[in-house]
Amino acid sequence: MAINVKLSGVGTYLPGNPIDFDEINHYLGEFQEAPKKIKNWAGRVQPIIKEMLGINHCYYAFDNETRTFTDDNLTMSVKAAKKAMEDAGVLAKDIDLLIYGGAFSHQIPPITTRIQEELGIDLCGEIHIHSNCTSVYKAIKLAHIMLASGEYKNALVISSSVASSCFIPEFYNQSLITKEDIFLRWYLCDGAGAMVFSAVKDEKEGLYLEDTYFESTGSKKRSAMGNSYPYHWTNPKEDYENGYHHIRQIYLNEMRDYAMEENGKSIFHNALIRMINEKDIDLKDLKHFVVNMPSKFVRELIIEECLGLGIRKDQFYSAIEDVGYAGPPAALISIDNLLKEHTYQSGDLIFSFVMEVSKFMQAGFTLRKI
Repeated sequence: MAINVKLSGVGTYLPGNPIDFDEINHYLGEFQEAPKKIKNWAGRVQPIIKEMLGINHCYYAFDNETRTFTDDNLTMSVKAAKKAMEDAGVLAKDIDLLIYGGAFSHQIPPITTRIQEELGIDLCGEIHIHSNCTSVYKAIKLAHIMLASGEYKNALVISSSVASSCFIPEFYNQSLITKEDIFLRWYLCDGAGAMVFSAVKDEKEGLYLEDTYFESTGSKKRSAMGNSYPYHWTNPKEDYENGYHHIRQIYLNEMRDYAMEENGKSIFHNALIRMINEKDIDLKDLKHFVVNMPSKFVRELIIEECLGLGIRKDQFYSAIEDVGYAGPPAALISIDNLLKEHTYQSGDLIFSFVMEVSKFMQAGFTLRKI
């Protein structure tokens, strides 16, 4: 008998209070030691980027009065996981697979084992995935395969991000910063999400993973985002002195050239078609298409492209406007918000897809209501 993979529970943790987009510079802190041109630019560009992103509020695990962090990736992961487990009605002893997907980690041991310890899971399989905004999609893909194989019964998929730690002035060697170094401070915020998936033989009412997919098309594409670390342990003092740790991203007006392919369509669009064709996805049952991209400009481009695939404008969904874009966990946070805002009938399809720009990795998954 085939084993189906059910979405048993979802949980989100957003730290602190919502911060108005117009307050980001003030909340994270002004650049006092940066070149004058950069300081002036940071003040001028904020309202322009607000229009480009379409984000009203965001969340930070950072207290701007004490200049200290109230949460980290571990504490946020645990809080989101507990909510998802409560929603699923499972206990720590029921979880036999734990998969974490995040943007960056240099800790030893991996965060999966720390989460396991905090949740009191005595024994489980664990996997830590570092793959930026596609990492949680890959975590879901692995959970899908490993649960369907019959080897595991309940998988806890978690993602978190404390992006603010990379964007406060104290993080930078301010004498070296460029516009590219600080561009992402308006894009990314903090948060965590978690899902519990369960292997079931009899399909009862609920949402089920139907298709999961990921790919990378970056072999002939320049990286649009990244830092300058080499691929080995380095001297932190030298890293700081040379600004290797700064996370850079190109401007949105350049992104179109990076993200477009020879057929005149975006990498997102072409990858989406590949997933649809490979998985033989019929969009007639589509209820919501979750576009997990931080930029309103990019989302609108994608919407226009997807109209040609028969995806209507009223089917597009994004929670980013109200909660900001937390990077990898944004996919989980969006689904959690979506399920709180909408009800679904038997046969309805939810489709989530993302394009990750550091080296153009794409991924998606579908959920169907039974």
